[in-house]
Amino acid sequence: MKKLIVLLLGLLLISCNKYSFENENVVKANSEKIFGVSFPSNQDWITTTKMSTNINIGDYSKVLVLCSSDSTIKVLNSTTENGVIYFDVPNTYNNLYLAYVNKKGEYLYRKLDTISIKTRGINLEDLPDDNLSINGTVESFANKRGWLPGEVFYTFDYRTLISNDYDSDFKDLFIDIIFNYFPNGKNHNNLPQIKKSGYYNESVYPITTGDKPIIVSPVYKNDGGYHEISEADLYYYYFKGNPTVQEIEALPKYRAIDLSKVYSNEDNEVLAKNKSYALVYWNNGVGSYKFPEGYKIGFMYHSKTTYEKPKKQGELYADGRLNYNINNWGNFKSSKLGSTDPRMAWMSINERMFLCVESGTDSDFNDLIVEVEGGIKPIIIIPDEPEHQFYTFCFEDRRLGDYDLNDVVIKGTRLDETRVEWTLMACGANDELFINQIEGKRINRNVEVHAIFGKTQNQFINTVKGDNVPYVKDTVIVNKNFSFLNVDNQPFVYDKTQDWEVKIARRGEDPHAIMIPYNFRWALEKVRISNAYKKFNTWGEKMIEETDWYKYPEEFNIF
Repeated sequence: MKKLIVLLLGLLLISCNKYSFENENVVKANSEKIFGVSFPSNQDWITTTKMSTNINIGDYSKVLVLCSSDSTIKVLNSTTENGVIYFDVPNTYNNLYLAYVNKKGEYLYRKLDTISIKTRGINLEDLPDDNLSINGTVESFANKRGWLPGEVFYTFDYRTLISNDYDSDFKDLFIDIIFNYFPNGKNHNNLPQIKKSGYYNESVYPITTGDKPIIVSPVYKNDGGYHEISEADLYYYYFKGNPTVQEIEALPKYRAIDLSKVYSNEDNEVLAKNKSYALVYWNNGVGSYKFPEGYKIGFMYHSKTTYEKPKKQGELYADGRLNYNINNWGNFKSSKLGSTDPRMAWMSINERMFLCVESGTDSDFNDLIVEVEGGIKPIIIIPDEPEHQFYTFCFEDRRLGDYDLNDVVIKGTRLDETRVEWTLMACGANDELFINQIEGKRINRNVEVHAIFGKTQNQFINTVKGDNVPYVKDTVIVNKNFSFLNVDNQPFVYDKTQDWEVKIARRGEDPHAIMIPYNFRWALEKVRISNAYKKFNTWGEKMIEETDWYKYPEEFNIF
């Protein structure tokens, strides 16, 4: 009798294995039919790798790992143990930085695999006065237009200094930080960032220290070929106390840089520091390269371009209170800046100060960027904390699916060492579904997915054009060693209707669930993922090609 039972169990096991094998073949055949290609058996569908590096915290309060990708900067998931920091990195990253946070809350960035987080500071001997004298004046356009009658700008033989250019690591950092904080292009209004910092209008003036020359260096130009930079001058002025706007308007303005000596009309997107200029303090006609302590320094940009003359000619100030007329005149008013909004903004990177100029008809504030260093107190701009790394999890509910991968869409964001925010965003399924491995108050294994949204089953949620169901968020406490790459931390879906678990696809499986390190826009209902993202199949077949496929959607096929 026992032998019979063993034999029957053996036959049953063989039968189950045969069924399982045949079932996998059916799934594979369905996948190949839907996608039109066969994915290799070694495709593991992984978009992220684990890395580590040694760190020395020293006097800093904490160290973060940052990743630049797609013109954004993210804080990566990381843990620190015994002088080593471990972190998860998307395969599409451009640069990695360690951000050492000091007591002021500033980020001092170090590109991974380089040594120093502090860039070389100014190292100039005292400049000789050279019998400096004013040698000419330039009439202002404001004067010509009757806005400020009698205004003139003073010129003199300024001293040009040869500067040491930035190394490639700092240039990478400059581009990542500046253009993350001030995104480039007419579609970006970066004024809110400036106002959020508080350093604008009457607060835009750094104060002289009296111990070093003040040096200005043009380091970046991008005016789109409109001659706004190459046919312009940068001026400065200074004062003590708190004069009125009218008194500031009446102050002498002195030319710091003739930008035509730095850039040609053809130069565009130029990042280089090779010429610097020393500002001069004038006292009853006598010039000195040292300013007394306690003066406030202001800057003005004089656009004298012949391109679209005279629509783009004018004086633009960092102190927006002085822009009342120009912001409402000619081509300048198309920038949609307010009457007293600034035309320049400060940005700081690794204890260097940069003045970012808006020269034209938009508000991205990166047409000209000038480094200002030496004898002034620093203006410390602490940008918003970089965006935290997050992953979008997309699930297909049925074994023989249509691969729109929108049956459940949920995003996980690592807020800090012990908190993860989960956001349930969409459900494109009619089956009864439950999310496992998230133990939140609203999102957990005990509440059906449709019900989490407050909807009944057999409803599509945020997978059809026009849907606008609010997302559901839940914050959970995690261990500091938490990683989204650990399968024990990844959410999975239990389809009660089909009685099977949908987990993130592993090596050799069909892509029934994927994890994407991106703010991913999922496919619309009944649109397979490869039609929503045309590069998906190439990545699926080749693995090392089109690894950033998720950045290139077909807009009409995604939610």
